[in-house]
Amino acid sequence: MGDSGQTGGTPMTGAQSLISALEHAGAENVFGIPGGAILPAYDPLFDSRRLRHILVRHEQGAGHAAQGYAAATGKVGVCMATSGPGATNLVTPLADAYMDSVPIVAITGQVPSSAIGTDAFQEADIRGITMPITKHNFLVTDPAEIPRTVAEAFYIASTGRPGPVLVDVSKDAMQASTTFAWPTELNLPGYRPVTRPHAKQVREAARLILESRRPVLYVGGGVIRAAAAQELRVLAEMTGIPVVTTLMARGAFPDSHPQHLGMPGMHGTVAAVAGLQRSDLIISLGARFDDRVTGNLDSFAPNAKVIHADIDPAEIGKNRHADVPIVGDCREVIADLIVALQSEDGQGRQGDYEAWVEFLAGVKTKYPLGYDKPADGSLAPQYVLERLGAIAGPEAVYVAGVGQHQMWATHFIGYERPGSWINSGGLGTMGFSVPAAMGAKVGRPDTTVWSIDGDGCFQMTNQELATCAIEGIPIKVAIINNESLGMVRQWQTLFYNERYSNTDLQRHAQRRIPDFVKLADAYGCIGLACESPDDVDATINKAMEIDDVPVVVDFRVHRDAMVWPMVAAGTSNDDIKFARDMAPEFEEDDL
Repeated sequence: MGDSGQTGGTPMTGAQSLISALEHAGAENVFGIPGGAILPAYDPLFDSRRLRHILVRHEQGAGHAAQGYAAATGKVGVCMATSGPGATNLVTPLADAYMDSVPIVAITGQVPSSAIGTDAFQEADIRGITMPITKHNFLVTDPAEIPRTVAEAFYIASTGRPGPVLVDVSKDAMQASTTFAWPTELNLPGYRPVTRPHAKQVREAARLILESRRPVLYVGGGVIRAAAAQELRVLAEMTGIPVVTTLMARGAFPDSHPQHLGMPGMHGTVAAVAGLQRSDLIISLGARFDDRVTGNLDSFAPNAKVIHADIDPAEIGKNRHADVPIVGDCREVIADLIVALQSEDGQGRQGDYEAWVEFLAGVKTKYPLGYDKPADGSLAPQYVLERLGAIAGPEAVYVAGVGQHQMWATHFIGYERPGSWINSGGLGTMGFSVPAAMGAKVGRPDTTVWSIDGDGCFQMTNQELATCAIEGIPIKVAIINNESLGMVRQWQTLFYNERYSNTDLQRHAQRRIPDFVKLADAYGCIGLACESPDDVDATINKAMEIDDVPVVVDFRVHRDAMVWPMVAAGTSNDDIKFARDMAPEFEEDDL
């Protein structure tokens, strides 16, 4: 929690107290935009030597940048905005962080306390607005409460199930005189997240694991947030149990590992979907049985018992009954499971999964991820991402937007370590990628950071390229440009008789609007374009060589490429198709 032990009071304004509190809480970077109500805080921020303020071009960009920073570093991301529209522009990133368990603290200015409730200029009840989408939020009108509130905000955001916390501070509280005292201890009655799992539940889980014949480790984003990838690998290799990693958990288990079946769900691999559907035991670690994973819940993994480990008790049993519920931090849970299984092994008890592992290895071989090259020789988006992953390598960080490009990126780039894949999972926020990549690059300046974006997503937040260019944040952007809202268009192709209502981003254009290469140049970045498979490697290599300014690459890809495999929304995972009108066939007597 940064510095502690300071009990004396130092005279200063509430605004100075706020900046000092952020410094004491360990913040190093703040993404924000000043405005009337937050302006008092920007004055002492001008003098701070420990806080770097990054002036974004839109508050939504500030919020997503804080998320990218938090996801890339494991620290709490910080964003700042003024009252009214400044604060409401943070709603989307707060909701996004809430869904994906990202620790951020948002500081907003509020109109003076005497004006609250009068519909004053730039007033909005941001506390009321964000109550459903924050882990907790505060309204501070007493300057003496600023340090304690900031300390509590950082503690709540980063402990238990991480999430966003909002601190709304009235303008008069910032302008008033006060004394600064950093709290030496926090008293939060009712907030005591359980991190240590119950030993009896762990023993019961170990018993079920040994009894099962078709177990699967269903790994969610909680394993990433708990920094439990090493423990997971030990558990997986010790037992030999196949592993699936959700969209939020990509990189928690190496893609190259023979036990890895890939990503489950709507656009999951055939092996991962078949593994869950035919399992007799699902060991869920930091996952939440999201509808995009389960498909129709009634037909999901019908013969499987469930061990559900999660730090948030509200997730356990929410969507699927848990035979063995375990509340606790994933790292602690996995460590205790390893010890329990080692103890059983010492007494000669081991699981027998040989036939199951062999069956799934066969499925994985028979139905690998693949794609058709366009017959006209144009650029396949999957090929672009395959080459990007190969050239940038597993050391890079890949930050995706939402849609087809996101799914192709999760499938065709290899993720070998946690923190190498950042995306908007639960909320599915178009416009996430560019500002989140900016935040990730601020957090890990020595790492190559690629924003993988669609031409639709990119046009929502590309103004943050100005921030990147001016602040010296050299991210690289790969626009997978199919001239349309690709995923929506895919659904129109499959489910709406190819009636392409309002998904064409280039309608009637005799020229490209916008020209992304010119746009990049206008924003002080290097702009490159590529539309031939023969030029892909050279273009990516050129982008990789440029390290002092942001680079934007317009990959002009075939517009009819689709994401496969696919389970149609609301249908059973048994109905998975690996290409249009093509379903996998399993030998029923294989198991």
